Amino acid sequence: MSKRWVRFSHAGNTQFGTLEGDNIQVHTGDMYANPVKTDTVLNINDVKVLMPAQPTKIIAMWNNFHELAKKLNLADPAEPLYLIKAPNSYLNPGETIQKPPTDDKVVFEGELGIVIGKTAKAVSEADAMDYVFGYTVANDVTVATILNRDESFAQWVRAKGLDTFCPFGPTIATDLDPTTLVVKTVLNGDVRQNYPISDMRFSTQQLVSMISADMTLFPGDIILCGTSVGVGSMKPGSVVEVEIAGIGKLTNDFK
Repeated sequence: MSKRWVRFSHAGNTQFGTLEGDNIQVHTGDMYANPVKTDTVLNINDVKVLMPAQPTKIIAMWNNFHELAKKLNLADPAEPLYLIKAPNSYLNPGETIQKPPTDDKVVFEGELGIVIGKTAKAVSEADAMDYVFGYTVANDVTVATILNRDESFAQWVRAKGLDTFCPFGPTIATDLDPTTLVVKTVLNGDVRQNYPISDMRFSTQQLVSMISADMTLFPGDIILCGTSVGVGSMKPGSVVEVEIAGIGKLTNDFK
């Protein structure tokens, strides 16, 4: 049975628990390894919801969806193509994505995030799911015009690593089949993205196995699966919502 885990701040303390309706069943210990259920139940409206994990790194895919690759006339990559989102970009649900001090084009990218549950180094594809704790929702915000501005060097990390440029949450949902999930991105009430995770070029198992061959993944680390068609620009004053049924809705404004 799927559980939805949240981190939150309440009465000056950071805690975590499982979300059931509007109630949080508070737990103690380690979320990823034998969390202990307490007798305390809090209403979600009485707490500040935080990003549900504290990653050492967030790895973000490029060109991992067939439909977008077809639209952009990109060949299927032989291996995952990825970058790292800088820790200063991590943002809590409900908080504000800050406009950079330029008029460059800023775009939203609704994505599924794979949350690692135990230390993974060179794991096999067959064993990969043993290292997945669950799934979250993310917005891989990007300054599109920075990316290829310098012909000698594609600026992936800078374009995607500005302060507040990686909101994620509000929950981590466990025991889901990612191939059944659909990512929906809504900008100011208009649906802009509505695409199936089943269209991924590299599966969850392949991503965990192949990336863990390159670098050790630690509990709480997140692999963003990449995005598909419908990416678009945000104007200051916008509200962007990324929703995946079974996980939740990530809402942030852009100012």
